[in-house]
Amino acid sequence: MTDEKQITESEEVQEDILVEAEESPEELDEITEESDELHEEVNGELIDYLDSDLFNDIRQVHVSDLDTSEELVDQLDSNILQKYVDTISDIAGKKIIEGRVIGQNEKEIIMDIGFKSEGVIPRSEFTTKNMPAIGDVVEVYLERLEDENGQTILSKDKADWFRTWNNILDTFSSGGTVSGTISRRIKGGMIVEVDGIQAFLPGSQIDVHPIPDFDELLGKEMEFRIVKVNQLRKNIVISRKALLEDSLMEKRESLLKEIEVGSILDGRVKNVTDFGVFVDLGGFDGLLHITDLSWGRVKHPNEMVEVGEEITVKVIDIDLERQRISLGLKQLSPHPWEGIIEKYPVGSNIKGKVVSITNYGAFVEIEKGIEGLVHVSEMSWGRNIHHPTEVVQLNGEVEAQVLTINTDERKIALGFKQLEPDPWEDIVEKYPIGSRQKGIVRNLAQFGAFVELVEGVDGLIHVSDLSWTKVIRHPKEVVETGQELEVEVLEVSHENRRIALGLKQLKPDPWPDILDHFEIEKKVKGKIIRVLDKGVILQMEFNVEGIIPARTFPQNERKNVLSRFKEGTELECKVTEVSPEDKKVILSLENIPPEVEVDQSEEIVKDEANKDSSDESQQTENVTVDNSSIDEKEDADITKDKPKDSENEIEGDEDTEK
Repeated sequence: MTDEKQITESEEVQEDILVEAEESPEELDEITEESDELHEEVNGELIDYLDSDLFNDIRQVHVSDLDTSEELVDQLDSNILQKYVDTISDIAGKKIIEGRVIGQNEKEIIMDIGFKSEGVIPRSEFTTKNMPAIGDVVEVYLERLEDENGQTILSKDKADWFRTWNNILDTFSSGGTVSGTISRRIKGGMIVEVDGIQAFLPGSQIDVHPIPDFDELLGKEMEFRIVKVNQLRKNIVISRKALLEDSLMEKRESLLKEIEVGSILDGRVKNVTDFGVFVDLGGFDGLLHITDLSWGRVKHPNEMVEVGEEITVKVIDIDLERQRISLGLKQLSPHPWEGIIEKYPVGSNIKGKVVSITNYGAFVEIEKGIEGLVHVSEMSWGRNIHHPTEVVQLNGEVEAQVLTINTDERKIALGFKQLEPDPWEDIVEKYPIGSRQKGIVRNLAQFGAFVELVEGVDGLIHVSDLSWTKVIRHPKEVVETGQELEVEVLEVSHENRRIALGLKQLKPDPWPDILDHFEIEKKVKGKIIRVLDKGVILQMEFNVEGIIPARTFPQNERKNVLSRFKEGTELECKVTEVSPEDKKVILSLENIPPEVEVDQSEEIVKDEANKDSSDESQQTENVTVDNSSIDEKEDADITKDKPKDSENEIEGDEDTEK
């Protein structure tokens, strides 16, 4: 054997030398010299280890010759060979193996697993009922081949856990179901025990319907589908909703084929929203819109139904492409507008509840699905109603009369005032022209005063009918709100519901006497009451105002001359014209007051006062009045034209002069 080893080593050395020689021919001579040194002397003879004859006494075996060794295996007895193989154990940690119980003590179960040392399992992993006996074969989990004490650590609990885990993986791969018991509630869902392994059941996957109380499910055993497995963390997510949806899908397809528009079905309220109700029809959800809950007004669906309630509905539309069903609840009863004319004829009185108030009127619900409008103009005969809240309140019970019914547009016009007699019905007979009546001033406007004769009947005293001689710029100069007056009826219009009244007509017209008294060229006296840019106003006899136009003064000294007149000063003038229409006497002044020194500040104050008075005299009386009251005297054609302002007349005269 030593000789064979030496020969092998010499061959390796020889091969190395030849390789080096090929790589570097220059070193061939050196290698040859070194090979000579490999010759050794054995038994006095020199041995050349590079000589190939050294292998003549050694048997050489090729790879092809090794196949003949199988003949030796075939010559062995199979039973003997199997016994030999059984003695070899393939032991590896972290997997499930079988072991035989060979002993036990107070704390441990000792098992033979075919390893050099026995394995031990704590007795606590076995219950009293399933405690193994000597010789029993049990599947265990090999945790560690050897611990610090040289013992092999086994586990029965882990073997059961991994066996279940593998079964769960197989079930997940095949899409099967598992059975589990809901053990406890956690945030977001429930914990389910599946053969000793805890699985998570999300709250959204418990049922196809919302679950109001999760605690009711504790301790219940159910079937689940595995929807997610995390191998690394050993987590399982299961779902019961997925199983229910599969069965519901089958029912849904069957339901869509069977139902048709007009079908009446029973269902359960699944969810309530602001716009309607979702109803479970037993495998398919239909929408019951808020407008199809009742023929009447519905503010929110929860006024009609609640979640979980069993209701009967009617199919009003089916969309097979979008798989949607529209339902109706009100369609189960007849439309309330059927026979509406016979039920509520025009002129009949009804009772109802105010369900809506707008700026133009109030909507009254006569019955569910039937509403009528009471316009503000139909709420009172005489009162000027600006907003319906002055008469009615929301949800208040009222009585009204049916005025008109439009079945095509489904509209009903109602009225409150028609419940009482129309005070304007016999207005001409009650208030003949020329009669004197008493009333109360209810309102003042720029153009006149409104006087209430009786409730619902108002008359207008135009500013031109307040005084014979005085120019009235606003009614408040003569009357005030709430004052009781005696007036004379000037004109009555039943069609326009207007009455023209007069206050000055209670006294005789003084202008014939005034014309006789204020003769042309007659000298009269008067007291200055106002000084304006357009002239000087004087208070004359018969309570008449006289005017000295500014045009009668020299144009270049006009302002200076006007500044010489003081309020309260009495002047003697000459009458040049009398105008009953304008209620004015036009005067001229022969002797102009002499020029006097006036304090500048006083003159400024006076000018400002004159300016304000002039502006006031030029204001127009353009006022718009509601149709229910008397507009202007001209519109009603029942009064005279308004008198011209004296100052305006003066201004026109001045323009003509210029």
